Amino acid sequence: MKLSNKIHVFTTVLFVILLVLINVAIYFSFKNMMFRTELDQVKQEAEQVVVGVQENSGATSQSLLRAYVPPQGMLEIVQQNNESDVSVTGGGEDLNDQETEFHEMEVKEVRTMDDTPYGFVAIPIVWSDGEIASLQLTESMEAEAENLELLRVVLLGVTILAFIPLFLSARLLSNVITKPIASLTQTMNSIRTGGTFQRIDTSKRSRDELYHMTETFNKMIDQLEANYTRQEQFVSNASHELKTPLTIIESYLSLLKRRGKNDEALFDESVDAALDEAKRMRELTQQLLLLSKQDEQWNMEWIDHELNDILQSTINAFEKAYERNVLYEATHSVTVKTDEQKVKQLLYIFMDNARKYSEAALAVRLERVEDKARITISDDGIGISKDHLENVFDRFYQVDEARTRASGGYGLGLSLAQELARVLGAEIRLDSDVGKGTTATILLPLSFEGRGDER
Repeated sequence: MKLSNKIHVFTTVLFVILLVLINVAIYFSFKNMMFRTELDQVKQEAEQVVVGVQENSGATSQSLLRAYVPPQGMLEIVQQNNESDVSVTGGGEDLNDQETEFHEMEVKEVRTMDDTPYGFVAIPIVWSDGEIASLQLTESMEAEAENLELLRVVLLGVTILAFIPLFLSARLLSNVITKPIASLTQTMNSIRTGGTFQRIDTSKRSRDELYHMTETFNKMIDQLEANYTRQEQFVSNASHELKTPLTIIESYLSLLKRRGKNDEALFDESVDAALDEAKRMRELTQQLLLLSKQDEQWNMEWIDHELNDILQSTINAFEKAYERNVLYEATHSVTVKTDEQKVKQLLYIFMDNARKYSEAALAVRLERVEDKARITISDDGIGISKDHLENVFDRFYQVDEARTRASGGYGLGLSLAQELARVLGAEIRLDSDVGKGTTATILLPLSFEGRGDER
């Protein structure tokens, strides 16, 4: 059974059951109230009879009681031996056929005789012979029974008539609930068959659970599309950049196969070249994998760090690795909440670029600017022209391809730096003059909780 039909049937049945229960409660409440009111009235009439008997003790009992007997009722005096001393009826002779019973205490109840309800009241009374007798008044409740019958018909009619709008409203409710689900299914089928990423429009929907389900679906599609785009870009970039080193390796291996056995110098040259290209491919693949990461895949660790210690550690390692002098200056002691390893990786990229394209010592400066830490990395190298400066953060962009290849670059370093800055919440900027050098600026926020909290 379809979900819409289940909701329709279950909702309709539930409302019908509730309506029946309410009508039953109304019927019995009204019945009890009506019978209780009628019994109170019968009791009042019986009490009036008792007062009349006591005030007219000299009158003939039969004639006295006849003055008080109700229509379609009976009034009688029952002795302690369960015998009726006086019995008067106001119609309905069948009442005389009922068994008589003496009641020592006051009794008030509804009795049914021949499917007709009667109000019965028994009150103790001192009779003419001085003995305690029971004055019993029985009065027909046929009018009340007819009213109850009419009430049953009305409630049954209301239940039947209410079933129609209940049926229609349940169908409408099921459509309202299942429409977003049907839209979701249709969109997923369209994505599966068409191969395109689609979203569900949520502009005209109330912010309920179904709205949040649709929003979650749209966010999932955004993430899938981003992953697909990154994967596609990774494959495209990798196939483009790996083609050259693979061609070089293939050429040297072919050369080795033809002449390598007899020429030792050629053998060494070919092996060295193949190893260099294999190393370049490994480094290129690592950088491409880093660039293809989603935000949640960076595994950020947000901890308070003394930025001066991070810079000192990075500079010391850099000086030992490349035997290059770095002039470091810190104007402030700055504590930041960040990921230490990602900050070091960002610093290495800019410092390595400065090393490749300059010969003199590098200059690193740390200072605090309002709610950010500013790090500048400067060199006195060849610089970058303004025409190229605005494109250097694009993947595989190279100002001078021959020079970049010679220095071991792939045009990915600054793209990776931009990605690192994004996940760190930092801003990066390059300022450069041809022949005078380049300055890289990193503006790092003192506290940043990551892009996941911004969404």
